[in-house]
Amino acid sequence: MTEAEYGTGTPDVDDGTEVPDERPGGRRRVAALLAVALVAYLLDLGSKMLVVAKLEHRDPIVVVEGLLKFEAVRNPGAAFGIGEAFTAVFTVIAAVVIVVIVRLARRLYSLPWAIALGLLLGGALGNLTDRVFRAPGVFEGAVVDFIAPAHFAVFNLADSAIVCGGFLIVILSFRGLDPDGTVHRD
Repeated sequence: MTEAEYGTGTPDVDDGTEVPDERPGGRRRVAALLAVALVAYLLDLGSKMLVVAKLEHRDPIVVVEGLLKFEAVRNPGAAFGIGEAFTAVFTVIAAVVIVVIVRLARRLYSLPWAIALGLLLGGALGNLTDRVFRAPGVFEGAVVDFIAPAHFAVFNLADSAIVCGGFLIVILSFRGLDPDGTVHRD
């Protein structure tokens, strides 16, 4: 193949042909990120709509006696109900996280990172939707939480997606895998 067919590149040491500098698969990774984000977002949104319609202002549903119940709770704060007076700040933080993920997506060549960032994006969008569109008003909305394990905070599927995405990022970082697909050893 000629350089015109491949674009610019570097010579391959085996046979002298040019290998393109562009890394294939970036668009597929972005598509994976968006697909994971969409699934996480829709699951969160659907579950919250169901909770508001069927569970809010009613007795909790016991799933496993003494271990887990579903209970509708409106949370104006962050995790564990901390920072109820800072709802607008949490809204801005969620928006910044979304922008950072979208900007990072352009340099994304790692499927595990695409999945992790997709979970973060879907979760952030889910909770941001509550903060923008739920009562008491725009940028002051309370997040709908409903998963209530015994002796733990009440949370939702968006929170779960964020935690799972963050956990995956920690694992990928410890393993030395970067979002651009490169592996480094420290």
